[in-house]
Amino acid sequence: MSDNTPKFKREPAEHRREALINATLSLIAEKGVQAATVRAIAARADVSQGMIRHHFSSKEELITAAYEHHMDRLTDLTSASADADSGAAAAQLAAFVVASLTPPVVDAGSVSLWAGFLTKVHDDQQMRDSHERTYYNFRNRLEALIAAVLEEAGQPATPQQLRYLAIACNAVIDGLWLEGGILSGAFAPDELPEIGIRSVGAILGMDLTKAGQQT
Repeated sequence: MSDNTPKFKREPAEHRREALINATLSLIAEKGVQAATVRAIAARADVSQGMIRHHFSSKEELITAAYEHHMDRLTDLTSASADADSGAAAAQLAAFVVASLTPPVVDAGSVSLWAGFLTKVHDDQQMRDSHERTYYNFRNRLEALIAAVLEEAGQPATPQQLRYLAIACNAVIDGLWLEGGILSGAFAPDELPEIGIRSVGAILGMDLTKAGQQT
């Protein structure tokens, strides 16, 4: 006689943490950060409230983890195209810019979710620290690509020059990403990445459009 009783299967702790983070992100995307209460997160993840306390010391720690997860995911999606390009440094930088200004990185939901965290970033030190880490994660990857492009062109830059260039290029990308997510219908499909490549190239003093067309 076969035993059809469902067997209890313990999920790995990492999977349970990820489920809680995803539940938090979905709540914030739908209703804002104030809706992400312990009770609501537990209900959305279909777990007990004690499970949240088991994996996170506080609700604030969970919200911070969700913010980092969201921002690091966007950076990883942006970097994937550049990492996959084994060509010239200019092509890798162009791929990075294009990926940062096209879906799925440019997405109304992603921008709205980012905006939903802003009050916490302003009011909470833990969130400010998280914002700083994720900002540098993106900017440092961009700076490394810029350094490689300038080296390849025979125009190596000092660390201070690279810092200024990365800040300026990051600001351009951030601004286009924000507008592209909020007003997606205002731009042609390839308009934002083309503007991004031309603008980053202008900041660096070189023409990246040919590399962008190859991308």
